[in-house]
Amino acid sequence: MGFIMAAVLIDMISIGLMVPVLPHIVGTFTGSNDEQTSAFLMVTMAFGVANFFGSPVLGALSDRFGRRPVLLIGFAGLALSFFVTAMATALWMLVVVRLFSGAMQANIAIANAYVADITPPEDRARRFGQLGAMFGIGFILGPVIGGLLGDHDVHWPFFAAGTLAVLNWCYGFFVLPESLPKDRRSPFDWRKANPASALRGLAALQGVGPLVAVIALSSLAQFTLHNTWVLYTKFRFGWGPLAVSWSLLVVGIVSVISQGVLLKPLLKRFSPQRLAVVSMVSASLAYLGFGLATEGWMMYVVIGLNLLGGVGAAALQSFISNAAGAAHQGRAMGAVSSLNSLMAVLAPLLGLTLLAQVSHRPAADLMMGLPFYTCAALQAAALFITLRFFRSQPAPQPA
Repeated sequence: MGFIMAAVLIDMISIGLMVPVLPHIVGTFTGSNDEQTSAFLMVTMAFGVANFFGSPVLGALSDRFGRRPVLLIGFAGLALSFFVTAMATALWMLVVVRLFSGAMQANIAIANAYVADITPPEDRARRFGQLGAMFGIGFILGPVIGGLLGDHDVHWPFFAAGTLAVLNWCYGFFVLPESLPKDRRSPFDWRKANPASALRGLAALQGVGPLVAVIALSSLAQFTLHNTWVLYTKFRFGWGPLAVSWSLLVVGIVSVISQGVLLKPLLKRFSPQRLAVVSMVSASLAYLGFGLATEGWMMYVVIGLNLLGGVGAAALQSFISNAAGAAHQGRAMGAVSSLNSLMAVLAPLLGLTLLAQVSHRPAADLMMGLPFYTCAALQAAALFITLRFFRSQPAPQPA
């Protein structure tokens, strides 16, 4: 577990480095708020579309050849994409490299499958929470470093991220052990590795089918937040890369406390089902709070109050993992990643389109929060489905 946590931490730091500055580097090729929003939409969608098709294939390949080689492919793809982004001289170069990066990267899905390989079903919720804590620490360190570097030059964070990705490849090659024994590997089948088949298989998992819709709606809300955060805070509060990085630092701290500190004792006292429900209520209110905030400091208050917003993801992930067979964790986690990627394609279309509709309004206008009001509605719909699902049947049992 320690090995994969270290790999994920380095991976998330490298990804976190680019978060505060990618919209701004896109802005170097545009001349207005509307153009910047549209260009960022293209760049974001390029990654999501490629990842939608690539994730289930890479997940199925990891079931056949092991987790470690597929992780190495992802680390190499990330390194190349960061360096090319840093040296890009035109917008089309950013679009092409994000297409390549999306197709080559399924690191989160493979890391989840890795954890499932080495963890008994009854302990997976806690360990997925530990992995979530690594995401949080990565988002503490990465965006802050990226904001500090980007405050001097928006290209510097991408060189730093590329270097970290290379170091992670070396760590994976020389240190990271394989988690999937050869006797638990399954043949690769193109018919089951395409995204449509992968999503059908995910929906057909015994006892957890409705949770697929919950994951989709929650992911759509979360990705909409991610895709609009930097430009929204720029338009509304005048935040630059450094100010955005401090806000993401607080998000990371809250995530680490939520999943790395609170989740274990909470799981001893409350069921995963109850934690998932409480998490969705908290997230719905947080999205609403982000949209209603009229001052920058209010965003920090909402982030802090959403302390329980992250505890439900690990519970939902454990339900899906337990319903999949031991030989198909890569395919199942790849399908979840593909579903998330599909939402990542739809999220910028939804969020950035809504933001473009209100970006001309005065900064204090409450309608500026339209993307976040939509996120609150999506999360509330996921909550409704979850409540109906948990009331209709007992908790899913391990396969």
